Formats: sequence, structure tokens, C-alpha cells
Amino acid sequence: MIEGCDDSLLTTYGSLFSEEVKIVNTSIVGIDLGTTNSAVAIVKEGMPHILPHGAERIIPSMVAYSAEQQWLVGTPARNQYIFNPENTVRSIKRKMGTAERVTLAGRQFTPAEISAFILRELKQIAERNLGTEVPDVVITVPAYFSDAARQATRDAGEIAGFNVRRIINEPTAAALAYGLDKSQDQLALVYDLGGGTFDVSLVEMMDGVVEVRASHGDTHLGGDDFDERLAIILAKAFEEQHGIDLRQDRRAWARLLRAAENAKIELSSKPFAWVREEYLAEKRGVPLHLEYEISRHDFVEAISDLIDKTLYSVDRVLEDADISTADLQQVLMVGGSSRIPAVWELVANRLGLEPQMTLNPEEVVALGAGVQAAIIAGEPIDAILVDVTPHSLGIEVAEWHLGRYVPDRYQPLIRRNTTVPTSKAEVFQTLYPDQDAIKIKVYQGEHPIASENTLLGEFLITGLKPEAPGEPARVTVQFDMDVDGILHVTAQDRVTKRSEAITVQASAQRMNETEILKAKEWTATLFALPGEQLALLERARTLLEDETLETEVQKELEMLLEDIEAARAEANATQLEDLFEELADLLFDLEA
Repeated sequence: MIEGCDDSLLTTYGSLFSEEVKIVNTSIVGIDLGTTNSAVAIVKEGMPHILPHGAERIIPSMVAYSAEQQWLVGTPARNQYIFNPENTVRSIKRKMGTAERVTLAGRQFTPAEISAFILRELKQIAERNLGTEVPDVVITVPAYFSDAARQATRDAGEIAGFNVRRIINEPTAAALAYGLDKSQDQLALVYDLGGGTFDVSLVEMMDGVVEVRASHGDTHLGGDDFDERLAIILAKAFEEQHGIDLRQDRRAWARLLRAAENAKIELSSKPFAWVREEYLAEKRGVPLHLEYEISRHDFVEAISDLIDKTLYSVDRVLEDADISTADLQQVLMVGGSSRIPAVWELVANRLGLEPQMTLNPEEVVALGAGVQAAIIAGEPIDAILVDVTPHSLGIEVAEWHLGRYVPDRYQPLIRRNTTVPTSKAEVFQTLYPDQDAIKIKVYQGEHPIASENTLLGEFLITGLKPEAPGEPARVTVQFDMDVDGILHVTAQDRVTKRSEAITVQASAQRMNETEILKAKEWTATLFALPGEQLALLERARTLLEDETLETEVQKELEMLLEDIEAARAEANATQLEDLFEELADLLFDLEA
């Protein structure tokens, strides 16, 4: 335990944009790595654009291993989810920064590894669109993501084969996208309700500068929770009718979640939605079906407490920034779940402003990431981003109170909503004159009791010496937060100048360098293909979209593509070579 003292305070601020080295024509993209959907974007001719995948502009954030022993990412994974939920991973973003593992194909994966599959797919989409290798990326994260989750996101990017140039907050990215199309200064509230997370940020846009004033949020609140509430209604209706709880059946529950999602979307434009799912179960050999009509009123009632929770974050942001609703010029709605009419009405009533949605709420974050990528690449874009840290960061100390030391106190060094990058240093002293070591325990949170906050990491500094005999030793503890919101901590003895430092990385959860390297190599084996083979795959996929293609030919082509994916999953180079030769011959015959 250590005690804070009144020694001089050292605060240094680096250049806000020193990292943004202007390298023109660098291949860099922006990616929104979402809970339910993801997208990749660039800036072209001064405006951000989503890079499509065939007819798709966004891809589901899902990974699966099929019964045919193929690795599937995006829509193919989503399509087989209801038939093979035990080998499908969805909403992995909610596990980022945790020690949880998921099992696919008999192998355990970290959340970062699963996310890397999605990022690698987006990397290939970008490279197919641009016709060149894309080494660099900007990735978005929820504003309220923990340090561990941010680190895991960076790890995922590295495993996917990217050089991660920047991690930026999702509502900030959205504001950046909107800021390109606005000529007048304004104070805007960005309300970002996505598939799995919720963020709200107060953003000031003026003279090309997008400055975040305050942020708050909930990393476990979003469309997934709404789907689950609606699926529970459906499950209870089925149980009342047939006496069977479908929540105990993984495949049936997966089907209910899919049906709930579709009903939720329909209820955004209609007062009622009809749900029909056939053969969900059977009883004494008789197939059982679900037919249920749900009203918008019932749906809103089921999720009202979740929607109300978002207002707490709205109020917190306004309070932190010392802003009243009358000061707001605009409310920007972001995230697919912000389309829900009840959400729209709640926000409008609370803030007294009609919310705006001039950009696609499911694409706007990716567009903003593309803008930030272009800025880093040196493109002539009149936009500057200034972001904040959403959490306070500090260390455990002991306080002198009523003649004794009280342990487990929390001393923040960087307060929430501090502009990043930033540095802050304070001097602390040992409890006793003969104490020659201090354990620095780094926390994230707002509670005055240290252990009630989130422990980010800890380290020991030894060999401490006092400045004079009989006095406690003193240590300078410095916090440096970079532009990605990642924290670096240093402790230095003021006499010996001996120091210890860590990049706070939640070591219990984060993959080490060796694990990241192995995961990177393995993932690359699954995805990496020579340019000629990638071109063949693209020609084959384009041909499959031709509605005039004969059925037999279509089946032959689809089976060949399936065999190629299976060979890639097994990393069978010899078989891959043979299959691509067969594909080339087939395409030659079909295109002749």
C-alpha cells in the first residue's frame, strides 16, 4: 500500500496528432468491427465509401465450422447458425477482453482469435475491391470498452495480418463521418445503440475539428438483448401451448432468436408481426409448430427497462460536460437498434430535439473509420479528431485517517473524459521508512474503494531508497495514455532512478506474443491465397450470381468451391493446387 502526498504534480501533454504521420497513398482502411455486423470503408474523391462484398455492404459478425468441415465467416456462417448453433459463434465482441474461450472444430479460441477471422474476411474484401494488398487499418470500438477489450481488439487486428494504426471510439467515428458533410459549428449528442453495445458521446464539431467532450455507455446493452427478450416471449407462448421449454434446445433457441430478430425489424415499420416456425419440436412423434402474433406494444413493454437504461448514460454525459439539453443543436442516431420507434421517441422526448439519421446507422461508424484512415494516410481532409478516455484510471493507495492507515483506497491519476493522448504523474511514498518495495496496482473505474473497480494490472518496484535516513522512500508514478486509449504505467524511485513499467494489458486475459504469432500464422494459412487463385474464386462467385446459369453447372461449381474451402481448412496445399487447376479449366469452358 502506498499513500499519496502533496509533492509537485507533473502533467505533460504531447501533440494530439503526433502519431498521424502523413504518408500519402498508403493502403489503409477503416473497419467497424461490430457485435452483429461489420463493414470496411475507404475515402474516395473526398467522401467515405463502404467496400462491398458482392451484393452485401455489411457482413454478419459470425464465424462457424460447418458439418462439411469448412470455416465460414459472415453470411455463410449466419445461414447455417440455426442448423448448427453449437459450431457457430455470434456476438463475440461481448467477450473481448475476457478470459473466456469458445470451442470450434475441437479447438479452443480466444475472443481475439474469433474476431481475427472476421477482420481477415474484411481484409480480403478490401483487397479484392482495391486490387492491392491492404496492410494497415483503423478499427472502431465502443467508447465504453475497457482497456483489456481495446488490447484484445488490437491483438485481433494483428492476428488478422493488419498493422493496426489506430483504435477509435464508435460514436466518435460516427461524428467524424457526419462532420465531413456539415459546414456549420454544432454541439451534437451521438446516441449509438448497436447490436451488443451502447454508447453516447457529446461531440463538438467546429472548423473541421471533431472534439469529444464526454462519453458514457454500456458494453452489454443492444439489439441482442432485445432479440432475447422477444425470443423469451415466443418460448413462453410455445411452452404454454405444448408444455416444452425451447430454451433448453440449442437449435430451437437459435431459430427463436432468428425469428425474434426478424420480428423486431418488422415491428419497426408495422404495428404487428406474425411469427411462424415449423417443426420446432415434437411430442409423441407429432411435429409441433409455433404461430404467434406479437404487437409492437408488447415488444416495447418487454424492452422498456433496457431502453430506459440508455437515459442514464445520456444524463451522465450531459452532467459531465456541464451541458443542458437546450445547448444541443443536434442528436445523431447511430447503430441498427436506433431504428426502433420506441427508442427514437424516448430520445426525442428526453432531449427535446428531433433525432437525425441522414447517414445509414449501420454503416456510419465504418464510414467514420474510413475517414480517420484517410487522415492518417495523409489525404487532404479538413477534419481533426480529438477524443477522450471514458473511464478514470488510477492506483490503490492507503490513506491516513484518525491516526491509522486505511487501505484499499482509490487514487485516480487520469479522470474520465480527459482528452487523449495524455500523461499524468504523481509522487507517492511508502508507508514505513524501512520499506524498500511497492506493489503498484492499476485500476479502472470511479468507486473510491479500489477493489470495487476493475483491476487492470499490477507490478512490483523494488530496491527503493529514501532521500534521507529515517524517511519513507518516494516513487513517481506516471500514467501515459495513447491515442488508442491504451494505458502505459511507469514507477520510478526518486533516489536511485530505478524504474519499472508495464503496458496495462490485463495479463490474465490477453494472449502473449507467442500465442499471437501462432494464431497469426494459423489464420494466414486458412485465408492466404495467391492472387491468381483469388481471381479464380472471384470469377467463380460472379458466375454463380448469373441467374441464367444451368442448374447442373451451378451445382458442379458450388461443389468445387466447397472442396476448395475444405482443403483450405485443412491447409492441404497439394489438394488446393489440384482443385484450382480444375476450377480454372471449368471456368475456361464456361466462359468460352
